[in-house]
Amino acid sequence: MSVVDTATFAAITALYLVAIAYLGYLGYKKTRQSEDYMVCGRRINPVVLAFSYGATFISTSAIVGFGGVAALMGMGITWLTVLTIGVGVFVAFVVYGKKIRRIGQRTGAITFPDLFGKMFGCDRLRVGASIIILLGMPLYTAAILIGGAHFINTTLGIGYESSLLAFAVIVAIYVIGGGLIAVMYTDAMQGAIMFCGMLLLLVISYIVLGGVSSANQELTNMSDLVPAGLAGAGMTGWTSMPVLGSSIWWTLISTIVLCVGVGVLAQPQLSVRFMTVSNDRALNRGVLIGGLFVLVMLTSAFTIGALSNVYFWDEQGQLAVQAAGNMDAVIPLFINSAMPEAFVVVFMLALLAAAMSTLSSLFHNMGTTLGYDLYKMTYGTNGRRVVQRSAKRVSQLGAMVMIVISVVLAFQMPPDIIARATAMFMGLCAVALLPSLTYALYTESPRSEPAVASLAVGAGFWLLWTAFVHQAESSVLGLTEALFGVESLAGHPWDVMNPIVIGLPLSALVLVAVHLWLKRAAA
Repeated sequence: MSVVDTATFAAITALYLVAIAYLGYLGYKKTRQSEDYMVCGRRINPVVLAFSYGATFISTSAIVGFGGVAALMGMGITWLTVLTIGVGVFVAFVVYGKKIRRIGQRTGAITFPDLFGKMFGCDRLRVGASIIILLGMPLYTAAILIGGAHFINTTLGIGYESSLLAFAVIVAIYVIGGGLIAVMYTDAMQGAIMFCGMLLLLVISYIVLGGVSSANQELTNMSDLVPAGLAGAGMTGWTSMPVLGSSIWWTLISTIVLCVGVGVLAQPQLSVRFMTVSNDRALNRGVLIGGLFVLVMLTSAFTIGALSNVYFWDEQGQLAVQAAGNMDAVIPLFINSAMPEAFVVVFMLALLAAAMSTLSSLFHNMGTTLGYDLYKMTYGTNGRRVVQRSAKRVSQLGAMVMIVISVVLAFQMPPDIIARATAMFMGLCAVALLPSLTYALYTESPRSEPAVASLAVGAGFWLLWTAFVHQAESSVLGLTEALFGVESLAGHPWDVMNPIVIGLPLSALVLVAVHLWLKRAAA
């Protein structure tokens, strides 16, 4: 493995950063009012919307994190691609996106918590949604920072800490200055780089491994190399599904596939994009582009992740995770080891673009949530204090605070965390917010009480199950061990069952029950 030539990297990266700076400047020039900073003045181009949505959704957590999961667990993760296209693109744009756009325009909502509160006419729900975002999103943001820093460190030999800090600062500059217009413009360019880079990476990977049929067959023939621990947990090979009901099956389906595939519908940084276009036709046009983008990106990442086992076994006599040391390092190591040196910088830019596009959206979303939804709106509407600063200014200050928190958290997180942290945030959003969001969009006069109960029960259940039952997290947090002397309060399959499996139906059931009870009481 060789480190990329410094002069080549500097030249290509300089061009890339000049393009980013120019698009950020355009966003800054077009950001004149608070609505421009928050929702692009509701006039973004549908092609920009589609690429921005896809680039925000598909980050280094998908490419590096979930690619690493594919290296460990195999191509069963491809079910996530199916669910993501069907739910994360088609249902999100057509079923949810159109309603969110119309209601956002009618109510004048400019952030996700603002929309959430205005749909119900309830400040408590705006605050509740804000708290969910500010508690969960830094975890996701830190995971993406880690993915980008890992790749810079592996490719360029720059220290991990320096890579992470520099990465965060570059993204922060154009997010804080240009707002959502700058974010979506840069997202669109980064999405195009990601699409071309990952498609090229898939093609070259198959060429390096001897062709599609040969590489896939060799991966299938490696089933007897599955480590004993994974085989005991239900893994049968890298081209087959785990044993139904086994520990790995539950982890793959409930934590990886369901959390991300369903949780995407309640992602604040994605939902707000539907409010940036002026009509439904723009959303219709975005479905095809978004679907194709997600198909290529996820199929490439998951296939390459699984096939990396073939490369490392042939070259080093080791499986991919063994060669890399941990799942999060597999994709960066494979690219730097297997790809022609002339292409490494191209792939590096594709992964950096993936990380930067999602980071910019998360930084912007956390900033508007802390600065606008909690600070400005809460103080102003409740009369406790009149906030004189504009929505743009308080959102910029909020972004600065949340960026610092995310960077600090990234330095504290353990290895192999990218995919899990992503699934945790998306699962939390699904359990706490999705039933209420659906209820508000498809009920003529939604009441706040069912939504408050659903959010509280969903978030509370998610927290308790994560801390005391789901062993992947409870064993790390240590609360169950300290209080009860065990890593989980339940045995198989509950200890490997993600909280979304029970939490989402429970949250929806509570909402329906409270709604019917209020309806009966009013009759």
